Amino acid sequence: MRPSESPAAGDPVPAPAAQPTAPAQPTTLLGQTGVTYFPLAFISRLPFAMMVIGVLTLVVSARGSVELAGLGSALVGIGAASIGPFIGAAADRFGQRPTLLIAAIVNSAALGALAWVAYSDLPNWVMLAVAFITGASGPQTSPMSRSRLVTIIQTDLPVERRPRTISTVLAYESAADEMVFVFGPVVVGVLATTMGAWAPVAGAAILTLVFVVAFALHHTSAPAKSAAERAATLAPASELARPTLLVVVGGIFTVGLVFGSTLTSLTAFMQDAGSAESAGLLYGVMGVGSAILALCVALFSPKFTLRHRWLAFAVFIVAGEALMAQADSVGTILVSLALTGIGIGPLLVTLYGFGAQRSPVGRSATVMTMLGSALMLGQSLAAAATGSVAENLGTDPAMSLPLGAAALVMVLGIANWILTPSSRR
Repeated sequence: MRPSESPAAGDPVPAPAAQPTAPAQPTTLLGQTGVTYFPLAFISRLPFAMMVIGVLTLVVSARGSVELAGLGSALVGIGAASIGPFIGAAADRFGQRPTLLIAAIVNSAALGALAWVAYSDLPNWVMLAVAFITGASGPQTSPMSRSRLVTIIQTDLPVERRPRTISTVLAYESAADEMVFVFGPVVVGVLATTMGAWAPVAGAAILTLVFVVAFALHHTSAPAKSAAERAATLAPASELARPTLLVVVGGIFTVGLVFGSTLTSLTAFMQDAGSAESAGLLYGVMGVGSAILALCVALFSPKFTLRHRWLAFAVFIVAGEALMAQADSVGTILVSLALTGIGIGPLLVTLYGFGAQRSPVGRSATVMTMLGSALMLGQSLAAAATGSVAENLGTDPAMSLPLGAAALVMVLGIANWILTPSSRR
């Protein structure tokens, strides 16, 4: 047939030539989240890290009482720990977007109210009540981020890449938390010295309204589920009380005890040396080293299982705090903090790894919020208790409290060893 001719009726029409298809690109985590996700998630967790030290700074300036300021900071932590898991449960049930939006609005209002009440003539109990509400309404950005990323990895990435990617993500998330809790007090100090004691609390309110709301509206936010979907995909709440999960919550609570007791006893030590304001800078030695080592966890061999890691890193924490308990110079303090930091960062990654591994079906945000709340509760309670010991009994007894907290980390690591079969990674 010549090109100008058409096929006769009934003649078969030749099929068009098959077009070559481009090979499918492998699914990646960054491809699922987008490049803006990680900076947004990092900044949106900063207000949560500023709240405790921000309230402490505000109340000391406004009311002139260190004891009252310590109580206010402790109530922020208690509020976050007591209500935070319910915020996580609401996210699992109704979706992260509405939950975070409501929490962000309430928290911003509470922060603004606290800045006003502190300088008003209202009684102390009103200010303490607002401090509790501030902590209770704190948007749980960090655990929400962990939950989102773990869910994306477990549903969208190839099966063979999931374990290594989860390990890498949890290492990054723990390092990000470390950096935020190191730089949070620095931001508070800069704002307080340049603008006034009210500025850190007001700044946290603004950051919450802008960045937490943006994080809530991000496309990675898990949508709300229908009643039928919740019934099919949500494990009973009773599964949150399993011993294998509770030991992890207890473990991260003891890490919070290490944080709070170490910072407060260090502050008392430096106050005796006439340089209390430098305590935060020294404390950064532990935080920065911990963050760097947390990122290295992704390089560990799978044969170095989580149950081994808990005990191995607890040894460094105990050794560092034992050295701090008998320190008599700033040089010794620095060595003890660096040694403790070697264990803290990788241990946090390990504990969050256990949390992701042992989360009941559909309860990921709840579990991650339980862990984050336990960490803040331990930090707040230890800071209040250590401050009381330092004020009433002296610095030396206070310097021994971090060693007791480190010993509890080891004890719960042994309990987890017993609860975790050797065949389970």
